[in-house]
Amino acid sequence: MRTATISRKTSETSIDVSVNLDGTGNYRISTGIGFFDHMLEQLAKHSLIDLDVKTVGDLHIDQHHTVEDTGIAIGEAVAQALGDKRGIRRYADALSPMDETLTRVAIDISGRPYTVFKTEFSQKKLGEMDTEMFEHWFQSFAQAAGITLHVETLYGTNNHHIAESAFKGLARALREAVEIDPRKAGVIPSTKGVL
Repeated sequence: MRTATISRKTSETSIDVSVNLDGTGNYRISTGIGFFDHMLEQLAKHSLIDLDVKTVGDLHIDQHHTVEDTGIAIGEAVAQALGDKRGIRRYADALSPMDETLTRVAIDISGRPYTVFKTEFSQKKLGEMDTEMFEHWFQSFAQAAGITLHVETLYGTNNHHIAESAFKGLARALREAVEIDPRKAGVIPSTKGVL
């Protein structure tokens, strides 16, 4: 079983995360930010990664610490569950349509974190979530998970659809990239022999 549990406690947040990379997309999510919960539920459901997240953060200040630290904790859990990455497909991409919106997501589980985020919002908030925090979440997740991540919304006008297509695109790419390739099971997918 490729599973991991992470507890991250700081003076700003208290977070418990569990992942099962070989799950069925079950989730229990509670961050105190309704729209953020909705996006993480989409991540679990469409990646087939079981995801439990319990975040208590200093939301009386703002959402920054809660969103950032949740991204870090989920990323650390995914990295730990991947272990030495033996046998994974490693690369994946997805085109994620949602009504008028289309987002492209490409990932490399490379051990070299890098994020390109080309997605814009015309609203400052979705529900109670600050839209500027989406980019920060993707960066925090990719950094902690050791993933090269490119997210680009090709077109779209509805801000809810734009955010959701980005999370669903990441989910679908993750689902493929973390899968064990039956043609290379047991082999590190790199000419270096390590990721």
